[in-house]
Amino acid sequence: MLDILVGILVMLVKMALVLAVVFGLAAYMILLERKLLGRMQVRYGPNRVGLFGLLQPIADGLKMLLKEDIIPDGVDRRIFLVAPAIVAGTALFAFAVVPFGPDFTAFGVTVRQVIADANVGVLIVFGLSSLAVYGVALGGWTSDNKYSLLGGLRGAAQMISYELALALSLVPVVMLSRSLSLSDIVAAQARLPFALVQPVAFAIFIVSSLAETNRIPFDLPEAENELQAGYHTEYSGMRFALFFVGEYVNMILLGSITAVFFLGGWHGPFLPPIVWFLIKVLAVPVFLIWTRASLPRLRYDQLMAVGWKFLVPLGLVNILVTGAILAAGM
Repeated sequence: MLDILVGILVMLVKMALVLAVVFGLAAYMILLERKLLGRMQVRYGPNRVGLFGLLQPIADGLKMLLKEDIIPDGVDRRIFLVAPAIVAGTALFAFAVVPFGPDFTAFGVTVRQVIADANVGVLIVFGLSSLAVYGVALGGWTSDNKYSLLGGLRGAAQMISYELALALSLVPVVMLSRSLSLSDIVAAQARLPFALVQPVAFAIFIVSSLAETNRIPFDLPEAENELQAGYHTEYSGMRFALFFVGEYVNMILLGSITAVFFLGGWHGPFLPPIVWFLIKVLAVPVFLIWTRASLPRLRYDQLMAVGWKFLVPLGLVNILVTGAILAAGM
């Protein structure tokens, strides 16, 4: 009985720590993006609230809390209220199977640095990412706004299309690690990260992830010059903030699964494992910010053509080549 209570307590502590770290990183990722974009565009980012603008995320959070939550006439109220939570919630749930470091012992108790080490962790991540499309589609559909509806339809088509290429890019990783557990995939990269072993899969994964997170050059569901703000045009206050924070939580999740699948997880010389993991996780959002500052937005037909006519066939060929090499090696 005592072991069960200790196990539950450890899991609750891990959940609280993960939530605190993820929300803290998401808040300051917004500040980092504004600072980096400012420097790349030869201007200052936020620098008035606190030393170097470090209190800006807190000020923004208070501003969103104090703004009026407007619900337009003609919307399906229940779905309208729930849609933002689906986008943020599915990303948060996915962190349950992400391993952050190797096991360690504290006070005689072996602690695993993962909330739930499922042996089908890859499928759980994909299942939850598939649910995120409902938040975008329902938020656009239920807003009773043509721009929002178009943004929701674009988002659904884009996320479903690029999810296929994303899945195909991870099949060689599963083939090489011979496991669907995220911990086993990290362990298989102890000597060499899969980004070097599978550069084609890594490239497909990064491009597909950009589209999955609706980031420039793939931000067609919320293209302001075409759709005002797309699927979240009618949202305000904390419900808009949930969509906004959900995007940055997704960026951190993308950094985490990129580190796990392709960058060797927590493996690295000299520094503690958790430090290596955080460096690799944060490198991905910085790359996303860099692409936002550098690349123009694609047309919608170009976006869909890249996914279906290039990435999906390339992913299938990469799987066949990987399978042939493994079969020859056996």
